[in-house]
Amino acid sequence: MKKLVKAAICYGFSICLFFSSILYARAVPEVSAPSYILIEASTGQIICEQEADAERSPASITKIMTLLVIFDHLKSGRIHLDDQIMTSAYAKSMGGSQVFLEEGEVQTLETLIKCIAVASGNDACVAVAEYIAGSESEFVKLMNQRAEELRMDHTHFEDCCGLSDSDTHYTSARDVATMSKELITKYPEVLDYTQIWMEDISHVTRQGTSVFTLSSTNKLLKQYEWATGLKTGSTNKAKYCLSATANKDGIELIAVVMAAPDNKIRFQDAMSLLNYGYSVSNIYVDENKDTLPAQIIKGGVDDTVNLSYAGEFRYLDTKGNNLTEIEKTISLPAQIEAPITEGQAIGEAVYQLGGQRIGSISIVAAKAVDKAGYKDYVIKTIRYFLL
Repeated sequence: MKKLVKAAICYGFSICLFFSSILYARAVPEVSAPSYILIEASTGQIICEQEADAERSPASITKIMTLLVIFDHLKSGRIHLDDQIMTSAYAKSMGGSQVFLEEGEVQTLETLIKCIAVASGNDACVAVAEYIAGSESEFVKLMNQRAEELRMDHTHFEDCCGLSDSDTHYTSARDVATMSKELITKYPEVLDYTQIWMEDISHVTRQGTSVFTLSSTNKLLKQYEWATGLKTGSTNKAKYCLSATANKDGIELIAVVMAAPDNKIRFQDAMSLLNYGYSVSNIYVDENKDTLPAQIIKGGVDDTVNLSYAGEFRYLDTKGNNLTEIEKTISLPAQIEAPITEGQAIGEAVYQLGGQRIGSISIVAAKAVDKAGYKDYVIKTIRYFLL
């Protein structure tokens, strides 16, 4: 009898393992592309990946870095959205995906950004590259420099639009996710352009004025409810690539697919990744709006300095933990010596879940405090006796 009970228990346990393995297998996203990665944008946390460091031809997802360099220059004030940009003969000569700019045609920078972000115009890319850096080759140097800053170790660019079939023009799914994250988190306004499905622009040339309709290459904008962009790409060498961004319930995901076998599959792969991400993800956000105690300053012109958090804290959980159990601990020194600079890290807020540290955010000085001199001590003494 005992043997039968044990056998029944073992059999039942085996059945449970069998069905749990089936459920787990179904939970893993089905992706046909050989290289992919899924990350959460605000934290950079990887949710799933496969051959994410394999170096592959990127085709037009190269333009993500082109857009990043453009928006870097916009932020610096060196260029402006209403700048007038003239198309060169070289820019006009670009093949592949284009918006058919004519030599000598003038468009605003904002219009050309739309041409890049919506219609993947190679001619528009080169026109902007020449405007910013003087030539495409000099602009590509800026792209590679930015890639190096972002530690994109499996990336090297040879052009600004992705037409190159050179073996020295390559990137990886992880690096594409890295530059996509940098673009949409540092310059979220880029999504105003990548979400455009269709828009008309006007060509004004010596032959007259004509209307050209920009049509998005990113079919996810119509196929996926929470899609926000970002960029497609395809060549015979690269096959079909996509960096897809989406935002649902405050969770912003980036799904990168490289070398998918056909156009439809890359979008199906991206949707599978995004759906999987949203099915397992839960995000904790602490906006850090609570008041912090003033910090005592030793040897400063002021005796204390107000503190602030360096920013909000975000933590992505994909294991089903109870995020209400996250605990925050403030860690500050008893005092600090002057001088201190505005924004200098004074302490940190440490977050724990289940007794394990899951992250932290710096606590910084709200203003600078200079080191006190002889006159400052005299003034302090006088104030002490007068008050």
